[in-house]
Amino acid sequence: MKKLLTVMLVAILAVALAACGTSNNGNNAGTNNAGTNNGAGSGEEAGTEKPDKLIMGFVPSTESDKIADTVEPLAERLSEILGVEVEGSVMTNYTALVEAMGSGKVHIGFVPTFAYIQANERYDIEVILKSIRNGSSSYKAQYLVRADSGIESFADLEGKIWAFGDITSTSGFLFPAVQLMQEFDIDSTDALQQDFFAQTVAVGSHDNAALTVLDGDADVATTFDDVRDVLEADYPEVKEELVVLGYTDPIPNDTISVIPSLDPAFVEEIKQAFLSFNDDEEMIEIMNDVYRWTGIDEASDEEYDIVRDVARLTGYEG
Repeated sequence: MKKLLTVMLVAILAVALAACGTSNNGNNAGTNNAGTNNGAGSGEEAGTEKPDKLIMGFVPSTESDKIADTVEPLAERLSEILGVEVEGSVMTNYTALVEAMGSGKVHIGFVPTFAYIQANERYDIEVILKSIRNGSSSYKAQYLVRADSGIESFADLEGKIWAFGDITSTSGFLFPAVQLMQEFDIDSTDALQQDFFAQTVAVGSHDNAALTVLDGDADVATTFDDVRDVLEADYPEVKEELVVLGYTDPIPNDTISVIPSLDPAFVEEIKQAFLSFNDDEEMIEIMNDVYRWTGIDEASDEEYDIVRDVARLTGYEG
């Protein structure tokens, strides 16, 4: 079994941490990853906008209608704290959220890890906060197979059907793809999908990927750890019938990010509003219902350099 991925990621992380001492904050990405759009979308000058209505964008890691219902009280509480109307908007996928922020139609995004590096590269979108789950600011992707599948190792996945939520998903596709490419000396994601697997299917969300395997329509699903907790209420058999084949290396948690046209003082108000939820049991419960967040912490762009390097290895730099 090859260990090259682990060595590479450790080295990348060491470089990223060393860079922290010399990097500036805020628009740090603007010097290293200059965007091609100021992100305002509505003609506002960068760093001056305070909209009358703040649009907050989400991506469906679970069912879209459930997220839409759950985020309403979150939007209401933010409206009370910030003194402006806040509206939640659920995007169809990661790309739609990035483009909506790039055009200024969405001001605040609950942006998944890989989508964030795309948004930062293209539109200077800035991370301000990150999720905490169960005390950790990182997570792993998991490989789920049916307990009765006979699949006992990564090698057994050859010739099988792979289900994932979205090809730009960090845990659903990118980190597992790099791990398997390094494990079996595969030089591209195209070769991985076409030559190693018999078929791959993008099904839109992590829970759909797991359910595709549960229903017998795919052999393996790659999801965040542990999507089965989300599904267990509706599918009580899921932990018995779906088992974890393995995990990837740690991935930085997802973000709350903002467009660059927002006034910095207003961005600070937004940041402090979200951080105040750490002392509000009701709001943390809502965050948990939406994305399984158990806390919120400040974040900086350089923390996501490790993901940029994984994106380069897969060719999905955006």
